[in-house]
Amino acid sequence: MRLLPGMVMLMLVLVIAGSARATTDVMPFKDEAQEQQFRQLTEQLRCPKCQNNSIADSNAMIATDMRRRVYDLMQEGKSRQEIIDYMVARYGHFVTYDPPLTPLTVLLWVLPLAAIVAGGWIIVARTRRRVRIRQDVLADAIPAAGPRAGVGV
Repeated sequence: MRLLPGMVMLMLVLVIAGSARATTDVMPFKDEAQEQQFRQLTEQLRCPKCQNNSIADSNAMIATDMRRRVYDLMQEGKSRQEIIDYMVARYGHFVTYDPPLTPLTVLLWVLPLAAIVAGGWIIVARTRRRVRIRQDVLADAIPAAGPRAGVGV
């Protein structure tokens, strides 16, 4: 029984040390400006696996690989745009939070608006038709009378 508290403490230390090592990415930068550029790039690129997380915020394995690749490309002297272009070529436009305007994205924005306008037009057209039919039915139901019928009655 004396061994149990010691084993629990050992397991606790191993778990804490392992998790601390797993979440720490140590990447030496040349200067503060390069580190700032790295932070901005990793905040700007989206993790392909996660729901709307940047690769800086994500703990997914692919996000870790992407952070490492951004670092490697920066060390090779690639510019910010070259790094973004590399990531887009590899993972698609999904990795950027600001995708370019393409015919497909225009269609995705215009189609719902067109559906709303078409639905509104259908509602107005059907309402006018019902009012017209109701007026025709009422006109047929009222007997024909002279122009002054009902005045002074």
